Amino acid sequence: MEPKRVIILGASGYTGAELVRLIAGHPGLRIAALGAERKAGLTMAEVFPHLRHLDLPALQKTDDIDFAAADLVFCALPHGTSQAVVQALPETVKIIDLSAGFRLRDPAVYARWYGPHLAPELQAGAVYGLTEFYRDAIRGARLVAGTGCNAATGLYAVLPPLRAGVIDPDEIVIDLKTGSSGAGRTATEALIHAEVADSTRAYKVAQHRHLAEFDQEFSAAAGREVKVTFTPHLVPQNRGILATVYVRGAADAIHDALARAYAAEPFLHVLPMGDIPATAHVRGSAFVHVGVVADRRPGRTMIFAALDNLAKGSAAQAIHNANLMLGLPETLGLGAAPLYP
Repeated sequence: MEPKRVIILGASGYTGAELVRLIAGHPGLRIAALGAERKAGLTMAEVFPHLRHLDLPALQKTDDIDFAAADLVFCALPHGTSQAVVQALPETVKIIDLSAGFRLRDPAVYARWYGPHLAPELQAGAVYGLTEFYRDAIRGARLVAGTGCNAATGLYAVLPPLRAGVIDPDEIVIDLKTGSSGAGRTATEALIHAEVADSTRAYKVAQHRHLAEFDQEFSAAAGREVKVTFTPHLVPQNRGILATVYVRGAADAIHDALARAYAAEPFLHVLPMGDIPATAHVRGSAFVHVGVVADRRPGRTMIFAALDNLAKGSAAQAIHNANLMLGLPETLGLGAAPLYP
């Protein structure tokens, strides 16, 4: 099998590095070019020493890259930048945009959360990249929008029981803990070690942009408007997300809905009733662990979901989607076990 040629834009960020790490062990993909504006001219070994064993092209500015021979472009750029870049790519190339640029189907909704949409003409053809729920559409798509990592974690926990009608759509509370790599690699005062270590804090309370994804996907699943309560917390670890979701509904029915929905899914594992997932059990992998625990109050249940924000929440999800878009076996290159401890 001749490997498909892929280009990674934003290769000097955490998600870009994770894409490189995973693609390095993928027999069906070959990295043809790596894009990075501020670090153009450097090698990946200089930017990410943990990748120095790989034979990789040097980083280039986007304008210097030849996209004509590429089969697919991974765009791991900020949302505003990515829309303009995607708009300029050749129509022959398939695209996975890992930013928020094309996640929201309604440009007007996007504008409320992010500002003016710079490529509204492309939005109608974009497919939301939650692989297990949009698999068929992703196969035939030219442009796939990667999900938010926080959004994916909550969606995996809630969508099956919501679709099955076994939880109350008006009683969903998502309490989420996430590692600091989710904020990206740009230096930020609030994310330096002294600010993050030995502390856990809530952030963007009642205004996190991933609320727009929850509204979009939960409302579509329920067939009516659904608005959840969502509070993310930054915890002193590098990577990983754990969501605890409080719902009204019977635990047995919720567990059954999740088990049936994910029975044939290669990367979704529903734990035995009462077991609770941990971020350490999915670290660096494409896997998601989901658990269900009955609350002491009858009719109340807690659903837990754990994934790695850089892997299944971003890069591994993108590669899963790329496999589908390029006609490759969908699990190819993604079967590595999680890193533990």
